[in-house]
Amino acid sequence: MRLVGIVVTALVLSRGSPLRAAEEPIRLGTLLDEMVDRAALAVYPEPRSTCRQFSSYDRASTSSEDPDTWFANGDRGQYLSVLEQDGRREWVMMEADGPGAIVRIWSANPEGTLRLYLDGATTPSLEAPMSDVLGGAWRVKSPLSAERSRGFNLYLPIPYARHCRLTSDAGDFYYQVNVRSYEPGTRVESFSLEALSAEQARLERVAAALTAPERSRPERWNTFAIPAGQSVVFALPDGPRAIQKLWMEVQHEQLEQALRTTVLELRFDGENTVWCPVGDFFGSGAGLTALDDWWRTVRPDGRLACRWVMPYQSNAQATIWNLGESAVTARIAADLLEDWKWDERSMHFHAAWRGQNPIHTRPMHDWNFVEIQGQGVFAGDSLAVANPVKAWWGEGDEKIWVDGESFPSHFGTGTEDYYGYAWCSPEPFQAPFHSQSRCDGPDNYGHTLISRVRALDAIPFERSFRFDLEVWHWKECDVGYAATTYFYARPGATTNRAPSPAEAARGVLDPAPLPPPFKIEDALECEELTVLKATEGIPMGPQGGHAPGLWSGERQFWVQGQKPGDRVELEVPCGDRGRVRVEVFATRSWDYGIVQFSVDGRKAGEPVDLFNTEGRAVAATGPIDLGVHEVRAGSIVLGCEVVGGNPASLGSRSFFGLDCVRLTPVD
Repeated sequence: MRLVGIVVTALVLSRGSPLRAAEEPIRLGTLLDEMVDRAALAVYPEPRSTCRQFSSYDRASTSSEDPDTWFANGDRGQYLSVLEQDGRREWVMMEADGPGAIVRIWSANPEGTLRLYLDGATTPSLEAPMSDVLGGAWRVKSPLSAERSRGFNLYLPIPYARHCRLTSDAGDFYYQVNVRSYEPGTRVESFSLEALSAEQARLERVAAALTAPERSRPERWNTFAIPAGQSVVFALPDGPRAIQKLWMEVQHEQLEQALRTTVLELRFDGENTVWCPVGDFFGSGAGLTALDDWWRTVRPDGRLACRWVMPYQSNAQATIWNLGESAVTARIAADLLEDWKWDERSMHFHAAWRGQNPIHTRPMHDWNFVEIQGQGVFAGDSLAVANPVKAWWGEGDEKIWVDGESFPSHFGTGTEDYYGYAWCSPEPFQAPFHSQSRCDGPDNYGHTLISRVRALDAIPFERSFRFDLEVWHWKECDVGYAATTYFYARPGATTNRAPSPAEAARGVLDPAPLPPPFKIEDALECEELTVLKATEGIPMGPQGGHAPGLWSGERQFWVQGQKPGDRVELEVPCGDRGRVRVEVFATRSWDYGIVQFSVDGRKAGEPVDLFNTEGRAVAATGPIDLGVHEVRAGSIVLGCEVVGGNPASLGSRSFFGLDCVRLTPVD
């Protein structure tokens, strides 16, 4: 079946040349304009630039030839150097010669005062609490600065002319800093607080645009039925033009499956550049998952939209395949830029898809999203995960190689960190450039959908691009991944992602139901007890998502102590039991401290080292006997204080976790 003449809305907008005039310097304002100029990604950057990442990844990872270190996980507290500055120590996260710009900063636990030194100055151009700058409490607010699902992100561009150094006067946190470097000779005006004040109105306009992307509706749909195993082909008007918006709907009684088994294929100027299940292409993942970011919209009523600009020089056509077992009804519409100026910098839009289920999590390994040969710009990705257990599946780091690098210029600190959240948090969130739009739960069980799409942090490549993600799960099991990658490339680019009709035709595979939770008999869960006292400012609360059978009720009470002396007191109800033997069940881990327990303010037992000497894993202590105690007033007070740290422990050496308490009456 062939349909010619898809609905076109003519818009008078010529592209194919950069937004910024060649003689105009790059500064904060031009970068903010570029951030919300969707067509800017569709032309190869001029002036030429690269993008790399500074991060706290474990420096033990040096070569993929050494599997014992390549998946090392001590991704906290690693820095370029430590400086003595004005009588204080500063830990250097990023340092680079200009011209360039910082385009993203992330942290799971921003600490200390953030200082930005530009162009050799010894006085910082920015000096403020790191948590405020990254968490929306400083001069830049959401959506460019915000805490989401426990991850802190700053998307404010920070240009510099000759040199940049970024530091904090605290030295124990996770971080990622994405940096754009321009070719030598590029004129750049360095960031200043005065420039930030002068651009306040522009900053507000950009923030408003990012939080309310244009949501126009098509004037008319092309609607057709596609029998099982068949396809529909339709052509767009001859070019040069560019698709500006593309809408689709798929109607089927089993929509979750149909969004995976219905495939969109796009062909520009004789090259097939998109082959992707419809749901994954529009950011819906496994089933219908509502989403609204800078590039894509998935509405609860099933309407799908994307705002990737897709230029072509001569001709374009789209094919919709039905790989399912029964007919589907599909609707499609498009808006076109009618006078796109195709030139030597114009690029075709690509979307590559890879699905695999099952993936065995042992031994740990790198799972490839895509490899690209050619010249282009990487623009983002989405990952749909099917996890059969509540344990955390995403400890793995992203590794990105550009132009045949011997070591990745992007080496991450964890999957959730790459996607802008932290601490394996199952809390859904959505933002213009990153999201966790689905996490079924409990904890991290079931289907999860995460995404990171790019603007200023897009990654140009001259010859090649490779994106791997570590399969690093807390439990040995079988998971499912479906990754969609978005990028632009000059004509002739190729990838290792051929169409996968057999995998798409399998549809969405749901994880098996969870077994009943592990439970220690007669135990009182610490995460459910009342906190009577605690050291001010230390994070604490329930934690789940680790291996089944580790914790009673599958959760513990996690305290992120920062130093010896940090403590917490929990009220343990006892009724009228009289004399009771008190046993506490705790946790051992790689960054835990040495603790002293107490009952009703009196020392109970000897100090307990909660560092796991058996490696970087989480393990249960079993019962720790705190002796026999007299119950007064119907409860006892269980205290736990950090009194030291094992020299082999990581981080602050002061974390601890309490699973449950068991009270046994004594005659």
